[in-house]
Order: sequence, then C-alpha cells, then structure tokens
Amino acid sequence: MQRRNLIGGFITLGACAICARPGFADEGVHWSYQGKSGPEHWGALDGANAACSAGAQQSPLNLTGAIKADIPQIGIDWKAGGGTIVNNGHTIQINVPEGSTLTRGGRTFDLLQYHFHAPSEHLVEGKTFPMEVHFVHKNRESGGLGVLGVFLTPGAKNEALASLAAAFQAEAGGVALVEDVDPNGLLPASLDYWSYEGSLTTPPCSEIVDWMVAREPLQVGAADIEKFTALYPMNARPALAPNRRFILTTS
Repeated sequence: MQRRNLIGGFITLGACAICARPGFADEGVHWSYQGKSGPEHWGALDGANAACSAGAQQSPLNLTGAIKADIPQIGIDWKAGGGTIVNNGHTIQINVPEGSTLTRGGRTFDLLQYHFHAPSEHLVEGKTFPMEVHFVHKNRESGGLGVLGVFLTPGAKNEALASLAAAFQAEAGGVALVEDVDPNGLLPASLDYWSYEGSLTTPPCSEIVDWMVAREPLQVGAADIEKFTALYPMNARPALAPNRRFILTTS
C-alpha cells in the first residue's frame, strides 16, 4: 500500500496533464495493440510509460480466486442526456457533461467519460466477453480514478448502446454530439462487483485506479457489437499478473 501511495504521489504531479487528454492516454508517442507498438512494448516507447512494464499493479486482470468481503456498495447518480462521441484512434469514447457521480465507501467520483473495448480486457476465470465498457470517474479530493467495468454479451437489443452505435464515428478524430443517451442504460440489474487496485489499461498505465467490475454481464444487440468491432476488432490489453494483490468481491 505504501508503494501504491508513493507512485500515486508522483503521478499526481502530472495528473492534470493526464486527465486533460480524453482517454487519460499518452498521445505523444504512437502506440497500438499489435506489433512493435503493441502492449508488450508500451513501456519502451516513452519514459512516461515506464509503469506499463515496471509497474506491479497493472490492469487488466483475470478475475479469479476472489475473496468474498464486506466491501461498500456502489451508488450511481448518472444523469441522462447528451455528450460528445469521439473516435480517438484507440476506441469510441463518450465524454459526458458535468453532474454525474459514483459513490463508494464515502468517496465521490465524478463521471468524465466512458469507452469500449473488444474483446473484454478483464477475464473471469479465464473467460473473455465480446465487449467491455469502462466508466471513468475522478475522485474529487485525491484526483485518483474509479473505473467501473461492465461486460457486454450478445442478446436482447439495448437501446442505450443502439443509440450510440448509430452515431459511431468511422474515422479516427471524428466527433459528434449525441442527445438523449442515458448511460444508466448500460448498467446491469445488479451492481455486485469485483474490486482491486490497479492501473490505466492504456499508456501511461498509471497505477491510480480503483477498479470495480460488475459481476453481471449486460445483454446488448449483436448488431451493435458488430458495429464496434468493425471499427476496432481488437483493442484490449492482455490480462496481467496480480502480483499478490487481493481481488475482493461482494459477499
């Protein structure tokens, strides 16, 4: 824990610069999910990415061997309404207006944006899911991040994802306004979850994230999954070693 706090202190010095970028990702040096700029090389691409290779609390994880614990419930107060949908060259991301929050254990996090990965970045007992959505929040006091992950599986049509999929921007750099999209529509019925301390899953891989991953997957239309994978067939960092971290789950 002391090591995590020390790393967090160093990163806080540059937190504003990191958080100013839409995906909290280092856009100064080209990186990708394959080849010489893929995940196994991120740490060598730029000194700012050192945590990608040297960090001991990296994400994502294979969620296995979880310990049942009396962890705080998640409280969601997300506002329906518009936002800005962006194809940032790595994913489709929706930047949201101020006013939506997540609370956990007496701490409040402000929702900044949410974005998608295919296949899922987190695994459950070695199993992947077709997609995963990450809701990125920032703690008002510490500046640390609280990210809620939700697995997406093909099934019944989901109106929230369908509305977003209709506005997906095909070209990197494409931006559009979206209206009447409710992020609550991308939440499963249950908010039982896994919890662990980890990192951003993209460069600079900063170890400043309290991860919450919903245990219940959400069904969405297969056609809408295909609309995303037509743009990004693979934008998932491989699961990494837990390095003696505990994965907790609601009891």
